[in-house]
Amino acid sequence: MVVAPSLIPRRPGDRVKTDRRDSETLSRLHRAGELTAVWVPDEEQEAMRDLTRAREDMKHLERQSKQRLQAFLLRHGRGYSGKSKWTQAYWRWLERVRFPQPVQQLVLQEYIDSVRQQQARVAALETEMARALEHCQLAPVVEALMALRGCRLITAMTVVAELGDISRFDTPRQLMGFLGLVPSENSSGPRQRRGGITKTGNGHVRRVLIEAAWCYRFPARKSAPLQRRAEKTSPAVQAIAWKAQKRLCARYRHLQHRGLMSVKISTAVARELCGFIWAIVREVQGIYRPGVSEMAFLHPADDAVARCV
Repeated sequence: MVVAPSLIPRRPGDRVKTDRRDSETLSRLHRAGELTAVWVPDEEQEAMRDLTRAREDMKHLERQSKQRLQAFLLRHGRGYSGKSKWTQAYWRWLERVRFPQPVQQLVLQEYIDSVRQQQARVAALETEMARALEHCQLAPVVEALMALRGCRLITAMTVVAELGDISRFDTPRQLMGFLGLVPSENSSGPRQRRGGITKTGNGHVRRVLIEAAWCYRFPARKSAPLQRRAEKTSPAVQAIAWKAQKRLCARYRHLQHRGLMSVKISTAVARELCGFIWAIVREVQGIYRPGVSEMAFLHPADDAVARCV
């Protein structure tokens, strides 16, 4: 059993530390059930995590390269008048940009080459992710999660690589709390005070889930790419994915009509998305618990989450 050192209870006045005292304390806390076990990934899981995090790092470098290029153009008054950047029209516009000094033209080309190199690295790592999925033991779980709207290869692999065995969470609420998507609370007696989300646990998964939640601002529909991904899974997984899309799209519109900020809405939707991910994983792995489903966390009291995140 591997225990999280930061979660071991300690008395404030205890300033004597020896091996004997530590062993007695650990034995006593383990007997009382006060120790928090840590899930240890295997070598394959760790390799998947390294691959997804490398792609995330390369994507961060790509954003930095783009920001430097745009800052250079802005300093010299070269603004793009098109609708959106980083499209084919934008790249053609960059090819027509001219500076009076040859050195400045050289700097522009270096910035452009830097962006293209980072994009090539990101594309290469995404190709490796798709190739590694073919020989991964958790490939059925990743393909099942891709049946959800807004959850394609990168999001699904990130969730599986970072969380590993999601079935170790007995309820969806445990998964939501582990990812830090539940509101913080400081209540006492009749007073109830809730704050922003706790932001504990794995930040990589929390980020990709919030990004996926933005897809539910559109009406529920089965697009052709989504349908092709869903056809690779079982009918039960497809039913859960369609139930998730109907529920979360309606939830997004409901919170939007209440006048909440879009960032708060996406966080609340990402929290509920965790429940459907939990249900899909347990369906793929054949784990059933009577009385507990992905809808077990949906009740009127949870509306406070949307107000507090």
